[in-house]
Amino acid sequence: MVSSGVNQRSSAWAVFLVFLRLGLTSFGGPIAHLGYFREEFVARRQWLTDRSYADLVALCQFLPGPASSQVGIALGLSRAGYAGALAAWAGFTLPSAIVLILFALGISHYGTAISSGALHGLKVVAVAVVAQAVWGMARTLCTDVRRITLMTLAACVALVEPSAWGQVGVIVAAGVAGLMLFKPEQRAAHDPLPMPVSQRAGIICLALFVLLLVGLPLLAERLPNQTVALVDAFYRAGSLVFGGGHVVLPLLQAEVVPAGWVSNDVFLAGYGAAQAVPGPLFTFAAFLGASMNLAPSGWAGGMVCLLAIFAPSFLLIVGALPFWEQLRRSLRTQAALAGVNAGVVGLLLAALYQPVWTSAILRTEDFALALLALVALMFWKLPPWLVVLGSGVAGWGLSVM
Repeated sequence: MVSSGVNQRSSAWAVFLVFLRLGLTSFGGPIAHLGYFREEFVARRQWLTDRSYADLVALCQFLPGPASSQVGIALGLSRAGYAGALAAWAGFTLPSAIVLILFALGISHYGTAISSGALHGLKVVAVAVVAQAVWGMARTLCTDVRRITLMTLAACVALVEPSAWGQVGVIVAAGVAGLMLFKPEQRAAHDPLPMPVSQRAGIICLALFVLLLVGLPLLAERLPNQTVALVDAFYRAGSLVFGGGHVVLPLLQAEVVPAGWVSNDVFLAGYGAAQAVPGPLFTFAAFLGASMNLAPSGWAGGMVCLLAIFAPSFLLIVGALPFWEQLRRSLRTQAALAGVNAGVVGLLLAALYQPVWTSAILRTEDFALALLALVALMFWKLPPWLVVLGSGVAGWGLSVM
């Protein structure tokens, strides 16, 4: 067993190598990633205690953005400072991002050589993946009549007003409703994990996060530049995703498909492919950037969109760590978060219907394939990459029958 000790430090290169191995092998989505992290950093390497790890996970689930990536960034930060945070993110994220960019380039350059049936199979498996996410999140986050009602209302509003700003409105309204409806109990004392971040640095990061969130849309409106528009769209998506990586689907779809940047068929095919790679689902942004019908595209577009969608995660985790103790004790914050969580399940439920279901389930065979994929994921417990591969092969087989 390799043990570095709770209080010892590591080099950024050592942090990168540890997270690179995880980035190459961590299949199964954010919940599975958190399990891999606990085994690696609590049980095996003893970088932190179980209680500290649980508190860190609680913080990252409280913040918008991909929880598993934010936990990784925080662990890298605690071991090797800001360079360690960047190293942890790069090691965990770049393997899947590179694979998805290559897949996007393959579709754009050799699309005619790729079976349309196989691509449709990837769209069908996206139905099963999103349905599984909706069910799992609803069971955890919508546990009573008020939360279920809030989820349903959020889904209805998102279907009627599917724009990105409509979804932002749903999140804000759900938070306000949570303040009025829920009265959470006081939780146990926080067990802090030492971090080399001052309150001054935290305030600067939080201020920069807000400045970019407000300023980028204004800049994109006044400066008609495609790169600025991409950074604005993907930064906003990364800033507003509560509840896991799957929730980014409706936000990104509302940004890139109506604008004509990516076709809906390519969007859903890429989303299906993203289930077959290890690492965070947010690397789907790299696929979209590489698939763009505008400049930048290819490798440059993929990296621009990847950096833009993860930038809020860096700013929020560094900004929140010095203030997590006070934030976690606030009952009003917990109540608002309960409402937001129910709202984001509603957003994902709406996305399950439009665009995922309406674009993929076109005939009886499609429904049968989606049902088999869902059973394989939820009950047979097959690895997602195997289900995605099987769906692609099945889609190809159905197309030649």
